[in-house]
Amino acid sequence: MVNGSHVIFYAKDAERVRSFFKDVLQLGSVDAGHGWLIFALPPAEFAVHPTDGKPHYELYLMCNNIHDTMKDLQAKGTEFANPVKEERWGSVTAIKLPGGGELGLYEPRHPTALKPNR
Repeated sequence: MVNGSHVIFYAKDAERVRSFFKDVLQLGSVDAGHGWLIFALPPAEFAVHPTDGKPHYELYLMCNNIHDTMKDLQAKGTEFANPVKEERWGSVTAIKLPGGGELGLYEPRHPTALKPNR
């Protein structure tokens, strides 16, 4: 049966984005050959939401304290696309990826599959 997931980022400057994941987020990785890094992700969960628009996919990294996480990442030169927005379900922002694109970051207020009794 299913035993994992594989997420792919397409980037104009893949080397800079790989460096960001390796050096700033400090994700573990393996070299799949020729410097092509495959990164380990923290434990994950996913949800299915309804939409009236075009179906799409989003990826968010989760944290326990969004403001502390942002300070840590900013100290490493990370920029954010927007200030923290308080939603009913959590606090959310987006990391600006090197070379373009964004990666969601949020602190959930709801039980998660990782910590259901949060």
